[in-house]
Amino acid sequence: MFTGIVEEIGSIRGIVQGSKSIKLTIHCKKIIDDIKLGDSIAVNGICLTATHIGKDEFTADVMPETMRKTGLGSLKIGSGVNLERALKLSDRLGGHIVSGHIDGTGVIVGKSAEDNAMWLTVEADAHILRYIVMKGSVALDGTSLTVAHIDEKCFKVSLIPLTAGETTLGSKEIGSRINIECDMIGKYVEKLFFSNLPEGNSKSERISLDFLMENGFA
Repeated sequence: MFTGIVEEIGSIRGIVQGSKSIKLTIHCKKIIDDIKLGDSIAVNGICLTATHIGKDEFTADVMPETMRKTGLGSLKIGSGVNLERALKLSDRLGGHIVSGHIDGTGVIVGKSAEDNAMWLTVEADAHILRYIVMKGSVALDGTSLTVAHIDEKCFKVSLIPLTAGETTLGSKEIGSRINIECDMIGKYVEKLFFSNLPEGNSKSERISLDFLMENGFA
């Protein structure tokens, strides 16, 4: 479990290609002092396991399913990546609850400045946008952000200078693919709610107050 508060920007030092997988070696400075073999580390928002730890680097295996669902396949030697160690129970939850399990990717289709803020517009598929809520939380490449605009094709977030400078988001260009993890609370609520629908009912049917009362939700 993570918070979406990036601790440092690491860089890709090595990539070993498999037929459908890769092995990544990532150079880092800050987090290396407090990780051990088998620890979970969020790399651009993706929960990976440290399989080797060196003086200033760690290695992680990326399986085919992760390659299909994320943007890790586009990384090159020298690419910057957002890094975060797993949350300790004693830590402050400065961002939001992030699992490190990516829902899919989007594409940055807009980037602009407004005074001290940087706006990013991200285009995403409908199955992702359904969980994006105005003023709700979303993790982009592992960075906890607040949704400031949403429509039927895209959503927007606004970055303060610290976030733009301390993560890879500030250097993202239009056309860049980005990992998206939606707020997990909404997904769980939907799953639990619709699993109690009477047989024959579908999610597309209108939910009424009578339905909520009949099924114990109101």
